[in-house]
Amino acid sequence: MLTGKQKRFLRSKAHHIDPIFQVGKGGVNENMVKQISDALEARELIKVSILQNCEDDRYTVSEQLSKGARAQLVQVIGNTIVLYKESRENKQLVLPK
Repeated sequence: MLTGKQKRFLRSKAHHIDPIFQVGKGGVNENMVKQISDALEARELIKVSILQNCEDDRYTVSEQLSKGARAQLVQVIGNTIVLYKESRENKQLVLPK
């Protein structure tokens, strides 16, 4: 689990990035989870936006994505989810202890 300090650090890093995935009417599916997992391996920190037509609650979506991609949920803010997962090969972020 991430500590409060680590979450604050990740939130500050995530502030400048744009969402690269959108969850819409279809909700979360296997293909999306796989793509998000791949993106996390490449980037470590990503944002996912939830569109107005998404039928699932944003917290349900965030849970499905973080569990599916085995990622840490950094925050849910408005209709945006921030996810973090330490990369095996492309480690870029060094978290504070």
